[in-house]
Amino acid sequence: MYASRRRFLALATGMGACGAVIALDAWREACGGERSNEESAGSTTQMTINKQTFGKTRDGAKVDLYTLTNAAGMKVRVMTCGATLIGVDVPDRSGRRDNVTLSLNSFAEYDSGHPCLGSVCGRYANRIAKGKFTLDGVEYELATNNGPNHLHGGNAGFHKVVWKAEPEERTGSVGVALAYVSRDGEEGYPGTLTATVTYTLTADNRLKIEYTAESDRPTVVNLTNHAYWNLAASGDILGHELSINADRYLPVGETQIPLGELRPVEGTPMDFRQPTAVGSRIAQVPGGYDHCYVLNKSPKDQLSLAATVYDPKSGCFMEVYTTEPGVQLYTANSLNLSKPGGTHYGKHYGLCLETQHFPDSPNHPQFPSTVLRLGKTYKQVTVHKFSVRK
Repeated sequence: MYASRRRFLALATGMGACGAVIALDAWREACGGERSNEESAGSTTQMTINKQTFGKTRDGAKVDLYTLTNAAGMKVRVMTCGATLIGVDVPDRSGRRDNVTLSLNSFAEYDSGHPCLGSVCGRYANRIAKGKFTLDGVEYELATNNGPNHLHGGNAGFHKVVWKAEPEERTGSVGVALAYVSRDGEEGYPGTLTATVTYTLTADNRLKIEYTAESDRPTVVNLTNHAYWNLAASGDILGHELSINADRYLPVGETQIPLGELRPVEGTPMDFRQPTAVGSRIAQVPGGYDHCYVLNKSPKDQLSLAATVYDPKSGCFMEVYTTEPGVQLYTANSLNLSKPGGTHYGKHYGLCLETQHFPDSPNHPQFPSTVLRLGKTYKQVTVHKFSVRK
């Protein structure tokens, strides 16, 4: 079934959004049709996939919610709007299971606006200076939705669209694959881009996120998930102990655009090479942490350790592995979110570890390239591994 879905997605490349819908509908038909909203789509022993309707967008598009569970007490919830991770429930040292990502109570709350809570950001995550870049001698202009800069794909980035989704089952894991076709010229980007994101929950409490993309014209791509992690499931994260496997970071200017240099973290409040409380030096960083770290990787490295997070109160421990060259640390410096359902998230209530290529790479030829050319496939893998320390 997995190979069949890939073949249909490959067929949809370059066909536009309508073509992707046709291809995915054909895949459903070949597999015997779509399952009912409340029917379990998983038959793997002690691992399940459940689908239900979560809501409708303002233009009437149906939004579904997929719930993945394993026998170890972990549960992952993904909604099709924004390919959004709206829940990761893990057990703490006492066996109590809590959601360790910031999330909202209903689709209505998400639909009224949120700061990319758990969503996939694209076509280009993070910032592009002045909303402009040049590719093959042609200058492209994008939306400027973050002061003078372009951020997370623009006004209607990947976090605001409804993705097509299908469940996946393998030995020892369950998952959901989501697909979206971004038309040529959408938000100013060249090329029709077919993107897929697959969330997989394993039996040993790993959440794997795989990204792929293909384009019918040269373009730039940088995808990530914007989950806000809080391993205590409440309050701020200043007491969380963070380590980042990076000797260097990217210093930025006044509008958070990299200056172009790779600066050593040694002797600075940016140094998280050893586990350090997030709040121990945050006052020394104007505005708080919102910086990209250059991960320690050799040219042969594929999936490697990026960061670890530990909450001494709950005992929850998270390891992050990625194929990407960088990780953006953001400590929710301006978060102030209150919703009618009772949700309130304040400053520093979560931390983001956005695995990605570097911000503004299209304008810095010395950075690893984010150019995707015809006939090539963009691939990215990030794994979150959860455990408990007694």
